[in-house]
Amino acid sequence: MEAVIVLLPGDGIGPEVIAGARQVLEVVAEKYQHNFEFREELMGGAAIDAIGEPLPAATIASCEDSDAVLLGAVGGPKWSDPAAPVRPEQGLLGLRSALEVYANLRPVKVYDELAGASPLRPELLKNVDMLVVRELTGGIYFGEKTRDEDSASDLCVYHTHEIERIVRFAARLATARRKQLCSVDKANILETSRLWRATTDRLMAAEFANVEVETLLVDAAAMHLLSRPGDFDVIVTENMFGDILTDEASMLAGSLGMLPSASLGDSARGLYEPIHGSAPDIAGKGIANPCGTIASAALLLRHSLNLEDEAADIEAALAAAIADGARTADIAAGGAAISTTAMTATILEHLRQP
Repeated sequence: MEAVIVLLPGDGIGPEVIAGARQVLEVVAEKYQHNFEFREELMGGAAIDAIGEPLPAATIASCEDSDAVLLGAVGGPKWSDPAAPVRPEQGLLGLRSALEVYANLRPVKVYDELAGASPLRPELLKNVDMLVVRELTGGIYFGEKTRDEDSASDLCVYHTHEIERIVRFAARLATARRKQLCSVDKANILETSRLWRATTDRLMAAEFANVEVETLLVDAAAMHLLSRPGDFDVIVTENMFGDILTDEASMLAGSLGMLPSASLGDSARGLYEPIHGSAPDIAGKGIANPCGTIASAALLLRHSLNLEDEAADIEAALAAAIADGARTADIAAGGAAISTTAMTATILEHLRQP
């Protein structure tokens, strides 16, 4: 197979973890006789420093001409002034819109060996294997914004078609898993959530009668993610709720550094990234966890390139490295920690095996 993969290292630890993921994809290409062409482009704070904008037109064009996009992270204190006319995060929102990716998939799986890295009791972490599907291009993040000296507003808007497509997307994934879907909203307070709930109930009854549906208010969902995480299969929710709940769910896995994500739309091309931020406090120290980015590369192979065996091979190599005791500082739980490059090397060692 031939494929063009755009790499967007971004800011902070982004370049460090993208370097590890690229090595993994290069080994996959060699092992399975694929031809992956990598194109590295500017985005985020790095792009602001270079040309004054967070998402250059050349970057958008390169991404639109690719088969998949792998992103590191954007942002940092250097560009964090709320009054700044341009910020790195604007590039991320703009890229999601340009690529028309509206479904953000965030799998959360707990390795038995990392149960001690989570703040939850180990018995609560048994059989945790969930997939959170977050609506990505609507809601409060994209609504009209106003601000003056004494007030500010962010408009949250959802349309029926936006809710239908994300719920349908999540329900199809649930059908291929345990046939359980949990829809999260705030329908006791918000009109957008009332539309979300009514639309979800109607669509699921009409098209997915074989899927068991649970509806939770977002505050209850936040509690149940900690009290009964093993009960969840697929969770679907709106943009801001999904953003917050998946950061909470990352603690089940022990660290934000462990979790990947895939942002998908109606075409095969997707945007893949770890769910962690740019972590400027550890940037350049060589201690960042590359696992979330490497796992994102596996999702890239699965969803955009339809290379299931190769994706599973990466995931197995990552699991084997964890089983071997390889730990970066964020998951070491007080034990011995290794560097970003050493963790990558351990994964590569397992990946190279027949």
